[in-house]
Amino acid sequence: MTTLKKILILTGDFVEDYEVMVPFQALQMLGHTVDVVCPNKKSGEQIRTAVHDFEGDQTYSEKPGHNFTLNATFDEVLPTHYDALLVPGGRAPEYIRLNEHVLQMVRHFDSAQKPIAAICHGVQLLAAAGILKGRECTAYPACWPEIRMAGGIYMETSIDGAFVDRNLVTAPAWPAHPKWLAEFLKVLNAPAN
Repeated sequence: MTTLKKILILTGDFVEDYEVMVPFQALQMLGHTVDVVCPNKKSGEQIRTAVHDFEGDQTYSEKPGHNFTLNATFDEVLPTHYDALLVPGGRAPEYIRLNEHVLQMVRHFDSAQKPIAAICHGVQLLAAAGILKGRECTAYPACWPEIRMAGGIYMETSIDGAFVDRNLVTAPAWPAHPKWLAEFLKVLNAPAN
């Protein structure tokens, strides 16, 4: 039997559209409570998203995505009130990692051994928070230097693969949603240690 959880998504402007929208909707569809926040923004405000695609170039292409309406206020959320953290990719992680309050939130989930799911460039936030030392994870391949510099172990996977290291579930990009979300749900519903 699945126990319904409360999940926090940390993101910002130019998050990858699919990587915020798909988990937000899929986890709600299953009955979980999902709050999406952005530093310096309130519930009801919007963030802009970008669609990253793989079209045969040396890296992904970027196109405008949808506007995403936040459903919680960053300054009002308490990590202690959430069972898990989800960090989508895109360009948002590269600048929200400069916010010390964001880093403290990430550290809370890690120290409490709560489930953490990160996809694509979301691992940049985990590296900046200093929680990857000795941990195995995957990410968009261009992020492997940051994983290694943070003391983590980069695990190469297919673009549609996912990797689990205890409470940490990671994936390289949105084509991995089926595996990544399935693995996250397993970790999310595992009995607490």
